[in-house]
Amino acid sequence: MKICQLCAVDFTLKKFLLPLIDGMQEQGWTVTAVCSDGPYVADLRALGYRIETLSITRSMSLLAALRSLIGLLRLFRRERFDVLHAHTPVAALIGRVAARLAKVPLVIYTAHGFYFHDEMPRWKRSIFVALERFGGHFTDLLFSQSSEDADDAVREKIAPRECVLAIGNGVDISRFDPAIVGGGGAVRTELGIPADAFVVGMIGRQVREKGVAEFLAAAAELAQRFPQVWFLLVGERLASDHDGGVDMEFTTAKTVLGNRLVAPGLRSDIPELLAAMDLFCLPSWREGMPRTIIEAMFMGRPVVATNIRGVREEVVPEETGVLVPTRSPQRLVAAIERFVRDPAWGVRLGQMGRQRALMLYDEKKVVALQLERIVQAARQRALI
Repeated sequence: MKICQLCAVDFTLKKFLLPLIDGMQEQGWTVTAVCSDGPYVADLRALGYRIETLSITRSMSLLAALRSLIGLLRLFRRERFDVLHAHTPVAALIGRVAARLAKVPLVIYTAHGFYFHDEMPRWKRSIFVALERFGGHFTDLLFSQSSEDADDAVREKIAPRECVLAIGNGVDISRFDPAIVGGGGAVRTELGIPADAFVVGMIGRQVREKGVAEFLAAAAELAQRFPQVWFLLVGERLASDHDGGVDMEFTTAKTVLGNRLVAPGLRSDIPELLAAMDLFCLPSWREGMPRTIIEAMFMGRPVVATNIRGVREEVVPEETGVLVPTRSPQRLVAAIERFVRDPAWGVRLGQMGRQRALMLYDEKKVVALQLERIVQAARQRALI
């Protein structure tokens, strides 16, 4: 079969889609990734991945969307794909419409996290639900990472139950193994963090919806009472991000914390960074099924995160971590403080988190589940 894997930016391709592409190629399928050009494209091509680049908007501009639609339609008609597998909300919507116009036989959409959520104003939520319903008319299979998103897809009439599959999420378990990675001492030394410090870490895009402002506010308050606590903030705001940044909040927190707030930017050594942390924190406003929490669990780190869909499937309160409300720095402070005051309790929760991750979040099983369902749908359409 000839497959198109579509996403808006090359960051998504590099960070999330390669294991699935590898699995498809092992099946003997020809896979072409399609995304906007970016800094990772050349390296991925050098590794042997076939990539077509064209401008794919991440905004809601109708003119930009029309340009992306025309570009994708031309590409699909030229390449004559058997399957489109689309990711990321705007790219997936435009891509599915283009695929139907180009008569691509099988169209799949993975919802890595619906943009609508319960805390949105009702009118705004209704708009995004309506867009998902519209996209559903051009979709044969809908994969979601969280079970809650799968249920929402059916409840909101985005897709019928028989076309929806919750695939979960996973990571390479051989890469996130504390016995191999070690205790994180080298990373602490590199970043200037004392060996005896209690490190609270966060990994993610530096935008508001990730809860970075709440993380920084909590850090500033805790730092004044606990001089042994350091904060490690990993990631950066992507050039393609349209959500607001947190520069002002970072400057304010840095004034309070000084060198106890460490922000090394975008890094690839995630297992080693997690090993350097004592507690992982993710106070996002919305998620699909965040991989960073799964990575932290595999590394034996307890988790403080927000009580939102996807996250509450991963974190078991008081067993592998603590859940707090969104946009609540004070509740975040209280949760983190519990771990600071009782590090041994955190170690126990981290150990239980790793056991849970080993049972549920093996990347190979997630890929195999998708391939099995795609094969079934392809056979129904006589594509294989």
